[in-house]
Amino acid sequence: MIDSTPRHAAQGGASVQEDPHPRALSLSNLVLLAALSVFGAVIGIQLIVTLGVTPNTSIIGALVAMILARVPMRLLRSYRSVHTQNLAQTAISSATFGAANSLLLPLAIPYLLGRPDMVLPMFLGVGLAMLLDAYMLYRLFGSSVFPATGAWPPGVAAAEAIKAGDQGGTQAKLLGLGIVVGAVGSWFKIPMSAFGVAFIGNIWALGMFGLGLLLRGYSEPLFGMDINKQYIPHGMMIGAGLVALIQVAMVMRSKAGPKASGPAGPSVGSSLRLGGVGYILLSAGISLLAGLYADMSLPMLLGFILYAAFAALVHELIVGIAAMHSGWFPAFAVALITLLLGLLIGFPPHALAILCGFSVATGPAFADMGYDLKAGFMLRGNGADMALELEGRKQQLIAAMLAFLIAIPVVYVSYGALFAGGQLPPVAKVYVATINAGATPGIAQMLLVWAIPGAIIQLIGGPKRQLGVLLATGLLIANPLAGWAVVAGIALRLLVEKVGGEKHRNHMEVFAGGIIAGDAIFSFFNAAITAHFGKK
Repeated sequence: MIDSTPRHAAQGGASVQEDPHPRALSLSNLVLLAALSVFGAVIGIQLIVTLGVTPNTSIIGALVAMILARVPMRLLRSYRSVHTQNLAQTAISSATFGAANSLLLPLAIPYLLGRPDMVLPMFLGVGLAMLLDAYMLYRLFGSSVFPATGAWPPGVAAAEAIKAGDQGGTQAKLLGLGIVVGAVGSWFKIPMSAFGVAFIGNIWALGMFGLGLLLRGYSEPLFGMDINKQYIPHGMMIGAGLVALIQVAMVMRSKAGPKASGPAGPSVGSSLRLGGVGYILLSAGISLLAGLYADMSLPMLLGFILYAAFAALVHELIVGIAAMHSGWFPAFAVALITLLLGLLIGFPPHALAILCGFSVATGPAFADMGYDLKAGFMLRGNGADMALELEGRKQQLIAAMLAFLIAIPVVYVSYGALFAGGQLPPVAKVYVATINAGATPGIAQMLLVWAIPGAIIQLIGGPKRQLGVLLATGLLIANPLAGWAVVAGIALRLLVEKVGGEKHRNHMEVFAGGIIAGDAIFSFFNAAITAHFGKK
């Protein structure tokens, strides 16, 4: 009998496959990926309507593949491959974020606004936007804007977990210790993922992220006001985001053009042009199907279509940058910013519902695809064999697209009963309340004033550090304990590097990957149990 298990050889601390990369659509893999996608979509929908959160399920997918690989059946033998396990974690996480963040959440906005007739046009538009969102990251991954060597902390955690299961030894012990520490800390309500990312990302970027978290958490005792109610974080993100877009444009125009190319050779410029055209077509389609032309003049309708497409593209890039550096992405908050600007422009309420839903649909799939491709990049030897690397990315894209295509009908058959029963994502109620309240007097001035320091900080840090975007990301998240976790992690990281030097850096990253994985595993099961037995 010929052993069909893919062979591996150790190279650079990772398992590198000698045979061709496993196919996402081979029979055994297709069965696994489809089952994980259904599970991921269902759990994502359940948790976002009950708790308002979407956990990262990629580690769960990898663990399922690892467990099945131990079953003595020939059909399951291929699951021993670390690359098959990478496809498994890609599929389940794509289905989870896709179903919850990119599909169900946008549908709830027009429904809550009293326009159920707009739900199906929204569903069609955001479904296609989700697919384009993930494809955009696939094209941009490995470019100067979104390098494969970027931090992408959840991706590092998934890769280290899969490698440890494959190799064992010291690395497995370090990872296991990290998982225990992460799970125990999470049990005590400590945001351990924030602690873990401090060992992986750029210290300057993470320092600003931690500072933002602390300033948001303690703004009232420090400054005597809630900076969120003054729209300071939103203004900072507008300024930093605009400068970040200019910096991306400069990368596109730089002489180092080949360095800006993605996996199959497309440049950053061509990828962004593709995304821009795609989002314009999608926003136009949703606008027409939703009947926005009935209450808007032709110039305003055209302006809305262009603004919605621009907002979706910007949302995608900002969320991706934040996710790459910190492992956290403020998708809900950045979508609120595009909504606030839409209010100031003067678009009618039902158009704002389409704008908000379309914007929030882009970004989560983009960021999650980055995490998955980072995990695959590490498992494939960090680019040592580019033929294997490019084939692996292609198979991961196929796995993600399969997951999205499965998530779409799962959401379609679920949303009606959920909404009728009053089960809607809590953040959708925030968006609708904002639309109904209208533009707050003086909001334009506050956004403009605080956009200036955001732009300056982003400009000083440059495109590699992303100081402005990361500071604004922290300011948008109400979690001061996460700020202390980031600060503590950075301090410990600096101490270890000073005492042990660079030789301990890999050990730190493995341990940190375990912490993030442990936090993710505990958070997933805790959220699932809480959702089942009722919110505590």
